[in-house]
Amino acid sequence: MMKHKHKPKSSPPVRHSRPHNRDNLQIKNMLARLGNDYQDITFTRLKKAAGLQGAAGRQLISQAIDRGFLKREDGRFSVTHAGLRLLTADEDRQSQYKKSKALVEAKILRLKTTYAFAKPTADGDQQDVFIPGSKLNGALPGDIVLLKVRNSSTGQLKEGEVAEIVRESSALFSGTVVRAGKRPEADLPGLGNEPVRLIVGQHGLEEGERVVVRVLRDQHGARMMGEVVERFGSGDLAANCAASLLMAEGVLPAFPEQVVREAEWQAEHVPVDAKNRVDLRELPLFTIDGATAKDLDDAVSLSFDGTYFHLGVHIADVSAYVTPGSALDREAFRRGTSIYYANRVVPMLPEALSNGACSLNPDVERLAFSCRMLLDKDGKLVDYRFDKSVIRSRVRGVYSEVNRLLAGDTDETLMQKYAGVWDQLQLMEKLAALRSHIRAARGVPEIETGEVELLIGEDGRCCGVKRRDRGKAEGMIEEFMLLAGESAARLGKKLGVPFVYRIHQKPDAKKIETLRAVMLAAGQDPALLHGEVPASALRAVLEQVKGSGCEILLNRQVLRTMMKAAYDDRPIGHYGLVLDDYAHFTSPIRRYPDLAIHRILSMALELSGGWPCNLDAGMRALLEKRWHKFASQAAAHSSEAELRAMELERACEDCYLAEYMHGRIGDVFDGVITSVTAYGIYVETDEGVEGMVRIESLPVGDYLFDGMVRLTEQLSGTEYRVGDKIRVRCVHTDVSAGIIDFDAVPALP
Repeated sequence: MMKHKHKPKSSPPVRHSRPHNRDNLQIKNMLARLGNDYQDITFTRLKKAAGLQGAAGRQLISQAIDRGFLKREDGRFSVTHAGLRLLTADEDRQSQYKKSKALVEAKILRLKTTYAFAKPTADGDQQDVFIPGSKLNGALPGDIVLLKVRNSSTGQLKEGEVAEIVRESSALFSGTVVRAGKRPEADLPGLGNEPVRLIVGQHGLEEGERVVVRVLRDQHGARMMGEVVERFGSGDLAANCAASLLMAEGVLPAFPEQVVREAEWQAEHVPVDAKNRVDLRELPLFTIDGATAKDLDDAVSLSFDGTYFHLGVHIADVSAYVTPGSALDREAFRRGTSIYYANRVVPMLPEALSNGACSLNPDVERLAFSCRMLLDKDGKLVDYRFDKSVIRSRVRGVYSEVNRLLAGDTDETLMQKYAGVWDQLQLMEKLAALRSHIRAARGVPEIETGEVELLIGEDGRCCGVKRRDRGKAEGMIEEFMLLAGESAARLGKKLGVPFVYRIHQKPDAKKIETLRAVMLAAGQDPALLHGEVPASALRAVLEQVKGSGCEILLNRQVLRTMMKAAYDDRPIGHYGLVLDDYAHFTSPIRRYPDLAIHRILSMALELSGGWPCNLDAGMRALLEKRWHKFASQAAAHSSEAELRAMELERACEDCYLAEYMHGRIGDVFDGVITSVTAYGIYVETDEGVEGMVRIESLPVGDYLFDGMVRLTEQLSGTEYRVGDKIRVRCVHTDVSAGIIDFDAVPALP
């Protein structure tokens, strides 16, 4: 039990610096960002690696040339032997540290206001390490550090303390100018609660301006300084805040010039013909996507012969355009995934491919990778095959339109548009229903996430929100994509070749115990949660609470109980989908793991001479040598990129929601309490916007938090409980921080 009358202040990370020789550090970091590109480097590429804007970037490159680390010939640059020695100067020292069992080398992944996480760099299945802010000792995200690690008192993640910073990153942070003038400062949430002083000399900074700041760690000072590297305008505009958040994470909407040129050349010169491919151009297949989608990477086809369903999932053959090791490939690998927020997208591939040559637009021929499956009358998958193909989509389907048709809307215009595939749509509805029963029999938990869609006006501001509807069409396509992913994983496992699997591990005992405690606090029987707790038990829990006041609470708690899905080169299986084999195969335009397995399977098919894919020992050895390291690297990096994208999308959405609610200050909303903390209660309005009623805004009293679901004022007995309906008034927003504050509105007598 916890008593709180006021919200306690959190302790920010200790930001003291350590004595360290920083001669040539920026040059070394610049060279390290070049990867293995040591020759024939363009000025644009070098300037990007420098990570500095304008004159500062040019000055750093000049210093590298003056000190003999770079040389310039005919307008191109190359790294000298001295530069290579600079890059490897710490290797002997690092290898000595690695031999010490007392210290663990790790990379700082994420930094919050009071803590951080680090990922061990050694191979193997190692969990992230939790680092309290007071134990960071000046480390920032991206730094390679040596940790003293011990078991946590909570029994969950191990805890660590930074003993040494082996290699510093060039850390960027997004924030807001809180003081301008002669002593400017910026609030950088990623560094705690204390503003960072900015280097004087940046003219015209205004309070409330959104900026990206490079943190400078000086040699002697106990306080960090910041250098503004980009300005985005008013922090009251969500678009500015989102752009700054992306830049701080190294996510840039624009592609390097070389990458754009390469994509345009590939789009123009890769022939679209049936040579060495299966010709499926006469097959009446089509796409179904959202109304605004432009990267159409999957099409479907379906027929029924009286005994079997013949389901086809046809995916854009991106691997035909993005060749391994090219500038285009390196940039796609670096990005890892497309990022979607508000009405914008930061694509993994340039527009010439993502919206052009690789998009399965109607009535144009496209290269594809087709997975054709055989399912029996009950919808059970009995066989599959994979072929490189040429296809031609018949219709550019839209979810909302298909949902209307399946609901019985006989709009003449829609019927005419879908006339050529109407029979297939009806078959798809039937097959999806069969698959839904199979999914339920497997015990797959159906978690209600309550997602909302942001409505963006012509001025770029968020002008509204609405609940994201999920109809039959969305469910059909999702199920068919799952089947293709399952088939791809089965094939990869059967062939015994390097592969990138989509994995999901079972929850640990601590998470299950927390779920049991929450159920008890909510008045629910947790008897279903015993033993190993298969996914079917979590499904049963959700069915048990359906329609009750704690339905929202338990859906969210079950989601928290789940481990994060990830990518791995081992076929560990997928707990949440209750599948032994699963992979992401269907979105190579926007996910690098899909592109990775397309490459591997393409080579396997080529070696075997097409389908059936039969490989001898020599072929397997060749595939192992070619793709083993690649599969491992693609899995690890894609997992990190996905996590980064999810966090960025969430942070950007918070800014847009706060922007919308800024125009609703003073308005009253009906809502429901979604969670309770010692500092207040979170309320989600009927529209789907969540904000906080802070404890200091509640009537004066002595509040007791039960640690789970209830906040009670002890004298009056007034209780705030998860699942209770409540009326609130919007009283404050902070667009830059993505914060929305409510006050509780007393019930009418």
